[in-house]
Amino acid sequence: MEWCFSMPKLELHAHLNGSIRNSTLLELATALDEKDFSEVEHVILKYDDRSLKEVFKLFDLIHILTTDHDTVTRITKEVVEDFASENVVYLELRTTPKRNDSIGMSKRSYIEAVLKGLRSVNSVDVDFAPHSEDSKTFLNPLPSTTEDKCNRDSRKKIFVRLLLSIDRRETTEAAMETVKLALEMRQYGVVGIDLSGNPSIGEWITYLPALKFAREQGLHVTLHCGEVRNPKEIHNMLDFHPERIGHAIFFEEEHWRKLKSSNIPVEICLTSNIRTLSVPSVDAHHFVDWYNAKHPLVLCTDDSGVFSTSLSNEYKIVAMSFGLGRKEMFELSRNAVEFIFADNGVKEDLRTYFNSVAKNMEL
Repeated sequence: MEWCFSMPKLELHAHLNGSIRNSTLLELATALDEKDFSEVEHVILKYDDRSLKEVFKLFDLIHILTTDHDTVTRITKEVVEDFASENVVYLELRTTPKRNDSIGMSKRSYIEAVLKGLRSVNSVDVDFAPHSEDSKTFLNPLPSTTEDKCNRDSRKKIFVRLLLSIDRRETTEAAMETVKLALEMRQYGVVGIDLSGNPSIGEWITYLPALKFAREQGLHVTLHCGEVRNPKEIHNMLDFHPERIGHAIFFEEEHWRKLKSSNIPVEICLTSNIRTLSVPSVDAHHFVDWYNAKHPLVLCTDDSGVFSTSLSNEYKIVAMSFGLGRKEMFELSRNAVEFIFADNGVKEDLRTYFNSVAKNMEL
């Protein structure tokens, strides 16, 4: 299954803080007092077999430990490097802008810390801001193939775009603040809005004004949809017709039909769904039904650190569980180019790159 690692991939559903390295989380946790550290150390080290309770304990821990600018910058840098190292050529990174008045962190300064992290990556060229047609990019083009061993001096390149997340705990006013911040930061690669957070909290009507405003202003929108059984909300979300949705687990027949007719792409997060017990097993996952129906899909990690996975691993799971070969896996990845929120120039660059890889790999 080396092919799952070496082929180019796109990640469209990755939460910044949930993608933190375990080693970084362990290091940050040492700042806790001895009692608190002893309670979380074994959970962090328990990489491959965390219970659902332990998973949520990690989410709480990350929320506590990632509230200063330097940490946000560090995590961003490391997450981009990690995705690039496994041949992810395009990454949409989503994060909820945090406010921490005690250290002077505003939502804006939080995102500025993220941008500082993107600028600090030095192991790979990062294209994170849109370029005007007459501007000349200093970045290298994407390599001609994924297995170019001849030119050891060529550097990898990754496109990174940002989505600002509206947390379901927020008010309408706070959600609108996040959208306005996204509009201010468009020139720095913020391309869209995500709605996420505890799916059992909040009402759809609370976020709708901000989401409508985002769409009116030309921002792209993706929604966490159907993470829990909530038929009315799922119906309302599909009526809103976002450009993508994440998870789509607890769908009734009416929702399936509506989604099929609307052709909204689905961000599939297999390991996440299984670790949270939303789906009992890989065999029972709705991926296979959607794939066989030729519905637009993209494989994603959700929270690679917390769920102990990688995008290459998600492709490997699909290949082994559903018998997909190299060509099918490659096409699954290449098709995701059409679902990205970056501009047409980036899409065209990625199409050209994938076509070059397909030719060289005789796919």
